This record gives sequence, structure tokens and C-alpha cells, in this order.
Amino acid sequence: MHAKASRTRRTACDTRGGGGAKVGFDAEEMQKEGNVGMRCLGWLLGSLVALGCATSPTGRTQFLLFSERDLDRMGFEAFEAIKTDESVSRDAETNEYVRCVAEAITAVLPSGERSGWEVVVFEDEDVNAFALPGRKIGVQTGLLAVAHDQDQLASVIGHEVGHVMAQHANERMSQNFAAGTVLSGAQIALGDDSPESRALLGALGLGTQFGVLLPFSRSHESEADLIGIELMARAGFDPAAAPALWRNMARAGGSQPPEWASTHPSHGTRIADLQRAVPAAELLRQEALANGLRPDCE
Repeated sequence: MHAKASRTRRTACDTRGGGGAKVGFDAEEMQKEGNVGMRCLGWLLGSLVALGCATSPTGRTQFLLFSERDLDRMGFEAFEAIKTDESVSRDAETNEYVRCVAEAITAVLPSGERSGWEVVVFEDEDVNAFALPGRKIGVQTGLLAVAHDQDQLASVIGHEVGHVMAQHANERMSQNFAAGTVLSGAQIALGDDSPESRALLGALGLGTQFGVLLPFSRSHESEADLIGIELMARAGFDPAAAPALWRNMARAGGSQPPEWASTHPSHGTRIADLQRAVPAAELLRQEALANGLRPDCE
């Protein structure tokens, strides 16, 4: 396992390559188009990438432009709005069960990240859970019909906490900001409303969606899966429950779009990746059990 349950950290990076956000334009192609404005825009965006470089818990290079304080504030505000708009469960047994699993997961986070998590169960038939910056966890009751035991629920909560630990919300916002900068700048640089210009802008928009934003969203999901299976194992939950949970999801869900056009990995890809991660995670679980970490939430 590579995540080691650590948070994203800021780092210097080389914008010429690596696993980070490869955002920009091919200079030769831009010269063919004779578009100096686009070259300048690519240079500006490259500078933004260099300024926003960080390293995720799995060692992946990231592009982050926003502060943790800003994300925490937005997470708090969003969670308060959700609690106002959605029905909060008052079932004491369900709340205690979900809170027990969530607290077991957060208890193995790095020192300084373990306390202050708010866990809320929402009465909603959707099969979903989420975690937000600012230490907020939401679980919808529909998930409990698919996550059949505490281990499977732990795999979902670990995954969602993994998103927060890796600052995926920050990365997604930063990517969207950069993509918007490119498209707005391109529109200004082209400077006309000819069919050719509109076609180029349309191609840029499609390329941004399928070339940068969606693949990174899939990488977020895959990374959160790996962080989550490590967290649940470190807490003493059975990591084999993670691929089992996604088999349940596959049976419960309908048809999926092609993986290249989806923001999530296919069920098959996800199950296979998690299955490969189980042996290393099981070693962490055995260590947790030896240290007396035996979750008993059911």
C-alpha cells in the first residue's frame, strides 16, 4: 500500500511531465494556426500549474490552487445547506451504527486529523455517501441496503474520507478554474465569431472535458478506493469487503456509460483494482487486530 493515510502535501514540481494535470497547448500546432494569443495563454496556464503543484497521499502530482481553509469553509457551508434541505434521520440505532463505523475510520487518520468529524445520516433512498472538507460525513439510508455489514459500510466511508485526505475537491475546483481560463482566454484570443472559430472553441471544450476533467475524476475515484481500503484495514475492518461491496453495487445498479465517458471507473475495473489491493491491506488489518483494534458496530 502506498497511501499511508497522509494528507496531500505541497511540493515543487516539473511542469514538463509527471502524474499531475497536463494542461496546455502544443506550440507547433498553435504556430500553424498563427495564434500568438493562444501560445501566451498556454504559458500563463503552465505558470498556474507550477504554482499549484502538490503531492497526494499516494504520491501522485496534483494541481491545487485553493487553500485548505477556503475548502473547509465551503465544506461547512455546503453541509449546513444539505442538513437544511434534506431529511436527517432520527433513528438512534442507525445513527449509532453509522457513527461507530465512521469514528473507527477517522481514529486511524494522521494525528491532528482524527477529531471533530461530524457524521449525519440522511433519510434518502439513494445509494450514496459523501465526505466534505471541514470534516463532514454524510450517509444516505439507501446505502445501508447495499452495504450489507459494517465492513462494507467501512469501505464506503473510508473511500469518502480518502477524497478529503487527498484534497480532491480542491483539485477538481482548480482544474475547472484552469479549464475555464483556457476557454475564456481562447474566446478572447480568437476574437471573431466565424464558423471556424466556433468549431475550434467547441473542440477545445470537448477536449477539456474528455481529455482532462473526466480522466482526473476517474483517477480521484481510483485513488480514494486505495486510500479507503487502507484506512478500513488499519481500523480493523475486513478489506475483502471493499470489492464485495462493489459487486453489490454492480447488481443493484443499471447500465453504465463507457468508461472513457464516465466520471467513475467501471464496476469491473473498480472490483479488479480493489481485489489486487486486498492482500497488502489484509496485512495492515492483521496488525490492527494484533493491536486490539476490533470494530464492533453491529
